[in-house]
Amino acid sequence: MSTATDQIITPEIIDQAMDYEAYRSMIDDLLEEGKTTGTNHSDVIIDYTKMNVQRMKRLDKQVELSESLQEELEALDRKRIWLVLTEAWCGDAAQNVPVIAKMAEQTDNIDLKFILRDENLEIMDEYLTNGGRSIPKLVCLDAETLDELGSWGPRPAEAQQKAMQWKKDESISKEEWAEKLHKWYASDKTEQLQDEFEELIAGWK
Repeated sequence: MSTATDQIITPEIIDQAMDYEAYRSMIDDLLEEGKTTGTNHSDVIIDYTKMNVQRMKRLDKQVELSESLQEELEALDRKRIWLVLTEAWCGDAAQNVPVIAKMAEQTDNIDLKFILRDENLEIMDEYLTNGGRSIPKLVCLDAETLDELGSWGPRPAEAQQKAMQWKKDESISKEEWAEKLHKWYASDKTEQLQDEFEELIAGWK
């Protein structure tokens, strides 16, 4: 947990961060220029970004939060900032960010903000996963003090476990394990993410 004396997430970072609408608009604007976030604008990365836009659009329309998660969100009585490190080309971000955005919409006590990983590596390196800069990564902060209350990411626990297994399996290519991962997301229908956040939100109080 960070304190006021060692905070790496400053008020300036929060002020410059994007809301969900601005984040989505930025991605659309970059794609119109044949670009994405970060420095790699190859055809492959652009195609990933285009697929992610479709994933996010679908989830924006389809996601419905469970009643118990809605109740947990509505019971929040203090302001929180959820700061998400992300990139447009990241498939896991596309699968999880719209659900997180839907949660934030449920209460006035969550201010959801986005910053790009590769422009904020000093922050990213405080939230590594097994030594890697895996995204998305969400940091929950007290809105007044910016003290850290907890963090989440980059995937629901079961998806993370499976992804690590597939990565280690030399018989499975990177493309194959990515496909397996997105099939997992499709079959799970955001249930595990919602369950995890229901517990986290209660703990972050």
